Amino acid sequence: MSDDQDRPRDPEVPEWIHDIHDEDEAPASLGDAEGSGRSMVPARDTLPERIYLLPIHNRPFFPAQVQPLVINRERWEETLHRVAKTTHHTVGLAFVGETAVEELGHEQFPEIGTAVKVHKIQGEETQFQFIAQGIQRFRITRWLSKEPPFLVEVSYPREPVDAEDDETRAYAMAMINGIKELLPINPLYGEELKHYLNRFSPHEPGPLTDFAAAITSAKGQELQDVLATLPVMARMQKVLPLLRKEIDVAQLQSEISDQVNAQMQDRQREFFLREQLKVIQRELGISKDDRENDVDTFRDRLESLTVPPKVLTRIEEELDKLSVLETGSPEYGTTRNYLDWLTSLPWGVRSADNMDLPHARETLDRDHDGLKDVKERIIEFLAEGTFKGDVGGSILLLVGPPGVGKTSVGRSIAEALGREFYRFSVGGMRDEAEIKGHRRTYIGAMPGKLVQAIKEVEVENPVIMLDEIDKMGQSFQGDPASALLEVLDPEQNVEFLDHYLDVRLDLSRVLFVCTANTLDAIPPALLDRMEQIRLSGYIAEEKVAIAKHHLWPKLLKRDRIPKKRINLTDAALRQVIEGYAREAGVRQLEKQLHRIVRKAAVKLLENDQKSVRVSVNNLEDFLGAPLFRKEQVLEGEGVVTGLAWTSMGGATLPIEAGKVHALERGFKLTGKLGDVMKESANIAYSYVLGHLSEFGADADFFDSAFVHLHVPEGATPKDGPSAGVTMATALLSLATHRAIDRPLAMTGELTLTGQVLPVGGIREKVIAARRSDIFELILPEANRRDFDELPDYLREGIRVHFASRYPDVASAAFG
Repeated sequence: MSDDQDRPRDPEVPEWIHDIHDEDEAPASLGDAEGSGRSMVPARDTLPERIYLLPIHNRPFFPAQVQPLVINRERWEETLHRVAKTTHHTVGLAFVGETAVEELGHEQFPEIGTAVKVHKIQGEETQFQFIAQGIQRFRITRWLSKEPPFLVEVSYPREPVDAEDDETRAYAMAMINGIKELLPINPLYGEELKHYLNRFSPHEPGPLTDFAAAITSAKGQELQDVLATLPVMARMQKVLPLLRKEIDVAQLQSEISDQVNAQMQDRQREFFLREQLKVIQRELGISKDDRENDVDTFRDRLESLTVPPKVLTRIEEELDKLSVLETGSPEYGTTRNYLDWLTSLPWGVRSADNMDLPHARETLDRDHDGLKDVKERIIEFLAEGTFKGDVGGSILLLVGPPGVGKTSVGRSIAEALGREFYRFSVGGMRDEAEIKGHRRTYIGAMPGKLVQAIKEVEVENPVIMLDEIDKMGQSFQGDPASALLEVLDPEQNVEFLDHYLDVRLDLSRVLFVCTANTLDAIPPALLDRMEQIRLSGYIAEEKVAIAKHHLWPKLLKRDRIPKKRINLTDAALRQVIEGYAREAGVRQLEKQLHRIVRKAAVKLLENDQKSVRVSVNNLEDFLGAPLFRKEQVLEGEGVVTGLAWTSMGGATLPIEAGKVHALERGFKLTGKLGDVMKESANIAYSYVLGHLSEFGADADFFDSAFVHLHVPEGATPKDGPSAGVTMATALLSLATHRAIDRPLAMTGELTLTGQVLPVGGIREKVIAARRSDIFELILPEANRRDFDELPDYLREGIRVHFASRYPDVASAAFG
């Protein structure tokens, strides 16, 4: 009698489950099922003709297998109940796909499956588990029930085999050898083989083939194909490649595992050896632990530095704290990083300044053509430092359009002085921590850019360039422009406090060079701390020299093209400047020259030419049609040329005034004018309207005239007061019916009482006039000094009328 009869029965387990456990022949475990031998397997003539079906997923079940199965209780409890009530306890297992489906129909069952004996059913809340002992293949001959529980009539097909055939024996031996190869690789195969040998002889090719297929990890459909193959020889031919593939995968897996284990063993061995070495060296007194090494490293750095007393006190306090902290604690890493920064700064280390003015002048002339007034300002600045003994503590601001060489001038200043140079851009910076650092309480805290610059250059007195200072932003994280107030103030930066370092750092020896395109966006408090040097832009002659001496040789050298292979004539270079690169700087000029180099390189390679000549005649082949045409000075009644300043340099600004009709009085403005420029136009209109008789015009002209004032290039925004005298002159020309009969340009702000006030950008405006071949100008009297300070080559050949009141302007314009 089974031991199960002596145990109390679970009331939640259905009574029919015990029908199987109460069988005398039923084993109590999987081992008993396998150990009971072939006596448990019904003979072929005793197998039932009708059996219930259970679907299985993932892979089919083979007759040579004995293993537990788990099925869904809700869907298949009735099926197991009916199987338990049979005398043979046999059920058919059929493979229905690798993934489970919600609705299962009879058409999804394959024709061939495996009949298994059910042992030891165990019920749980949502599933049943039982031991399935494979018996024999079956073929479905007729469906008796096409709905669960599925019931079918079956036949048990013969499996033709000649066990004594040489080919069969050869395949069997190949499979046995393959199984032997798998045994050392995976011990689980040994357990399955032991269970198999308890039931079958190793010389039975049919069960042997099924067992070999069952231990492979082939896909379910491949194994179902094996199960459905009845001739043993054909089945062997399908299984042997699967077995060989399994051996290859197992060997590869074993190799990978061996490699991983070897690496782990090597690392563990190295770790243990290093730890032993540390202990031995520590016992012998010839080595120190990581903490002592860190402390000694920091103290060694301090020996060559002249650290201020307060900073040295802070360092000693941190070193004492570091010496008692555990190396694995988070605070140890924070303190170590802090000491690393403090001891890496060049306390007391300075480079000697080169105050040789001829050397400085030679360096500036070598690196830059033109900019004579800028160079003189820099030389004066260095001469002052010669007497003072130091040029530190100064803040220079280089202002000018893009591409005029502001950054390169700053680099040349550093080279002339023999100082280290460090540049970083503050454009778009919105966090004051970028300047003054993060507090050490934050994770990932770092010092600000200035401390990083001092550490990188390794001296206390470098030249630091703050690029694009007019493009700083603001956010909820702070205002970096306000943080720069302390940095760029010679009275404050002697004790600059970085939030991370939390000690005073002397920046008074640093020469700060800032760059900007305009001054409008720079806060007045910050602008007040800087000495301005304006780089206004280049005229055509200067651009020609820059292209010859710097841009063209640099492009050829960068592309490794010999100079003699591309010949750019002077006339073609001047045409590039006038027609394709008319901006104040030389950045666009460099791009156009680069286009010429690229297209010339194509011609050299494709046409196998020895050299390419670029002249005015074939320049359009390289650059296309000119982007700019020569500016035509507009002439005629009511048309006057003004001068304007933009962020890209100076420009001529023609202004047109016309009488639309005489039906009513009116005044209209067009040309995308700003508010200030509209006010200037209204002031000019009011002034001319009130003083027509003084200039010989009909006093009643505007009483019935609708006047339209237009500033061409209507898509370009324009603003500012400097076009006041130009607008008044255009209106006066219209009223007096007198046109300006020569190339003449003017600029100046006009008041309602006729005063002519000074304007800015005189240098840029003079350059724009020369570019348009206008050599007669009318400027405000208050700008006389600005004109006189211009270089001789800009003033040469230009006739200037200085006006303090508008009648002076009218007299100069109309005679």
